[in-house]
Amino acid sequence: MVTNIVDAIQQKLGYPPLKKVDPNTQEIKDARKMSPGEKLPQAAIPAVLAAAIKYSDSKDGISLLTEDHNKNWLTTIYCGKENDAVKKVADYSGVSTDEARKHMESISMETVEIVKEFVKTPDAEKLRSFMNSQRHSILSHLPAAMKMGDVLNEETFDDRTNKMEGPVSSFLHRIEDII
Repeated sequence: MVTNIVDAIQQKLGYPPLKKVDPNTQEIKDARKMSPGEKLPQAAIPAVLAAAIKYSDSKDGISLLTEDHNKNWLTTIYCGKENDAVKKVADYSGVSTDEARKHMESISMETVEIVKEFVKTPDAEKLRSFMNSQRHSILSHLPAAMKMGDVLNEETFDDRTNKMEGPVSSFLHRIEDII
């Protein structure tokens, strides 16, 4: 059973473990020292998953569970804004847009497969609940420098409160997941 979709995708696709964003700086510690190969999954995985959160909450979100696996999920979950997202991931990680797109397409396909494994029956409320339960983990890995909230028209994605850790913050995030 999936307990952390970020880790599940990282492991299934063979990426190095992702680092969490420092809530104070809104950046990955030592990000400047990371190679493009390390930065690419660090940017791409949470960027794709953030889009999946937003998409799963839309009226078309149920298609994550009902459509076949050959669909172009990257275009679908970004609702046609995938070129902007790919550019932001490429710029952040220092790779070409073609390379960023290739990885983001693989990540989006794997995201759908994992979601289908967890939410076995096509139920919009179970889908929303699952994706919202993953929200804190996803956003705590999403570098604010990419400004994915702008692409997704969801300003809370770049907000430092989503990335805070500690006993009080963790408690509040658990309450947020329940609501």
